[in-house]
Amino acid sequence: MKKALYDRLIAHVNRKQWWHLPPVDPDAYKKRGKFLASTYAEAEFYGLFGAGRPLEQRAKIAKPLVGDEKRIARVLGIPPQYDGMTIEQMAAHDAKWRNAALKKGFDAIVLMSSKCFAEWKTTGKIPRSLELNVLNVGTDSEDSSRRT
Repeated sequence: MKKALYDRLIAHVNRKQWWHLPPVDPDAYKKRGKFLASTYAEAEFYGLFGAGRPLEQRAKIAKPLVGDEKRIARVLGIPPQYDGMTIEQMAAHDAKWRNAALKKGFDAIVLMSSKCFAEWKTTGKIPRSLELNVLNVGTDSEDSSRRT
């Protein structure tokens, strides 16, 4: 992957306003990381996992794993999620991806659709819709996200 594209994406992610739905489970950040969405509507999807309404936040990442589900699964050696998974299975899968990515030295996962990922690699166009999973969230971040 071209370093300039990668650096530009990191800068975009770090200056962008993200939406986050605080989880019901207080240990969720330690288990699965912190999921951020590009839009309020996308964050509402996480209503299955969260409590309340989405909050605006910023992220700070330095070494993300970037790709579509197939690429991320290939790099991590863990298959992507599949249709029909229960909420518990999806949470367990997210935890596996988080732990595998941390072991490989990544601090976040930036997920794009297959079409957008291919376009980003060829033209450098950053898609409007991204999903961000910040993997190593400390206690201070957890506390501040609940207060916001």
